[in-house]
Amino acid sequence: MESKRAAKILEGGNMLEIKQLTVAVDDKEILRDVNMTIKSGETHVLFGPNGSGKTTLLMAIMGLPKYRVTKGRILFKRKDIMGLSLDERARLGIGMSFQRPPVVRGVKTRDMVAACLKGQGNQEDINQLAEKSDLADFLDREINYGFSGGEIKCSEMMQLLAQKPELTLLDEPESGVDLSHEAAVGKIAEEEVEYLMARGLTRTEATAVIVRGFLNVDIEGLPPMLSAELRRAVEASERDVM
Repeated sequence: MESKRAAKILEGGNMLEIKQLTVAVDDKEILRDVNMTIKSGETHVLFGPNGSGKTTLLMAIMGLPKYRVTKGRILFKRKDIMGLSLDERARLGIGMSFQRPPVVRGVKTRDMVAACLKGQGNQEDINQLAEKSDLADFLDREINYGFSGGEIKCSEMMQLLAQKPELTLLDEPESGVDLSHEAAVGKIAEEEVEYLMARGLTRTEATAVIVRGFLNVDIEGLPPMLSAELRRAVEASERDVM
């Protein structure tokens, strides 16, 4: 069943299409007439200075209300998602790691991971995810409350790993990550790649959009193949700028 699902995704051609997208925040236009096509299996890295609209683009794709689309269309697997809410887009298979994840009081991390699993896992599965994320002692704490920057990013990556999105949006995943958690973030990223490979996709067919102002491709613990791929992307981008 899973291999058929993966094949269906690949046969669909374009995973994401953005057409003439214009986005405003608080009546200030941030993006104008943006066009982008991401095919199934592609990895895209966006570069730009602070304030150039990288995060705004992701937020608009994800459907956060503050980011108002004034013109254009967003299609996910050929479906127009402009009228869908954030949670509806998540259920379709879009997942995101935020640059500044919020603190959620009153909700345990364990309960959030269980919600991301959508009934497809048990407490043992949750415990295993927490072990991989170096967060075994954090499951019964409120989401991100009192967490360090690195612990917050590991928590978000753990939730993404549980959600298993078909399209992953990463907004500066290294931002705020302390040295003790860099390897854990790299390890979780590799787990997500391996999950997709186990379901019929090649390594390069794990669709992701990585948006970050600074890309550190030498993070300790980052899989060598992924590190090399990111380094090639950086070099290509630098050539384009020159």
